Amino acid sequence: MACPIAVTGIGLVTPGGIGTDATWKAVCGGCSTARTDPQLKGLPVDFSCRVPGFDADSVPGIRQPWRYDRSTQLLLAAAAEALRSAHLDPADWDPSRVALVVGSAAGGISTLETQYRKFLDRGPRNLSPLTLTGYLPNMAAGHLTLVLGITGPALQTSTACASGASAVITACLLLDAGLCDIALAAGCDVMTTPFCAAAFAKMGALSRRTHDPERASRPFDRHRDGFVLGEGSAVIVLERTPHATARQVCPRAHVVGHATTSDAHHATTPHPEGRGLRSAVLQTLRAADAAVGDVDHINAHGTSTLLNDRTEAAVIRALFQSRKPSITSAKGVLGHTMGAAGAIEAALTVMSLEQQVVPPVANFTEPDEAADGLDLVTGQARRQNLRLALSHSLGFGGHNTVLAFASVP
Repeated sequence: MACPIAVTGIGLVTPGGIGTDATWKAVCGGCSTARTDPQLKGLPVDFSCRVPGFDADSVPGIRQPWRYDRSTQLLLAAAAEALRSAHLDPADWDPSRVALVVGSAAGGISTLETQYRKFLDRGPRNLSPLTLTGYLPNMAAGHLTLVLGITGPALQTSTACASGASAVITACLLLDAGLCDIALAAGCDVMTTPFCAAAFAKMGALSRRTHDPERASRPFDRHRDGFVLGEGSAVIVLERTPHATARQVCPRAHVVGHATTSDAHHATTPHPEGRGLRSAVLQTLRAADAAVGDVDHINAHGTSTLLNDRTEAAVIRALFQSRKPSITSAKGVLGHTMGAAGAIEAALTVMSLEQQVVPPVANFTEPDEAADGLDLVTGQARRQNLRLALSHSLGFGGHNTVLAFASVP
């Protein structure tokens, strides 16, 4: 990278709770948030991980919250916290020098499902005039620019479950190119809907542990049988380092490298040898001017699906033979928040560097054969000296995205 990018703010709204403190406490506690979901009643998989106690009316800057899809509501809440933590006030910045990149796999799918059902049951006259502005994938970014008055680049990335991480990379590229001084990189998705749950269940991606949902998401565990749908949002404030220095804001971490590759192998199945992920890791380390032995920690994609975990574990084993980094996955606690996951887990990686703590993998009892011998953090959170950490994100379509973060001395 031309220059390390400063991370100056974080906002989180996840199944672990509303705000970074609540989410961090949840993932460090290692207790699953999966519960039976009344909205999924009667489906083959009737449980999910939802944000508890979210009230859109209480979010600063949201007027008439019913105008927004739930995914946008979560994004607006996360953005408000991120700006507070970065000590930024939109009234004081040059809006033309601020960029926004939002990653999402499904856009306003909740709005689409609700309105399409209304269209079928009651006819076209009963559609809401807000259907398209609620559903179109770009509109989460569009609505946030309206709330914050941002007039710089506003983009949307969609690389399935890697979307939030792709947003971070795109924001870094905008900063490196000098097109902005501040960039908000975000992820948001609410695919905990009947249609999405039924579709994922049909393709065999979801855990069927309906009798014990809290133990359903089990990254890297021998007994895993699929992921658990989750919802959430994360916003990460990124700045050109000179800009953060001029504001006298201490970075929480630095983005020092990133890469994205494609498998070109299968629509949903990762390459059996993990070639795309391996390449992305090595490219990221080159960009960070780091070696494999410099990596202290990996926040893994770790979905709890059979093939993803096995492939990711095999890549880590092959690359990190000389020095084994600690490994965690937040999906045992938060479920799979889809397009938001890459941004949420990037934020958690930054917090690990700040706190010098690695959260545990929830529900882990026995390692899969491919994960045997890896330094998986289980049982309880671990204190560790962390200087360089990676965050992996993979998505349907063969997307592989890796981010490297360095701690601030």
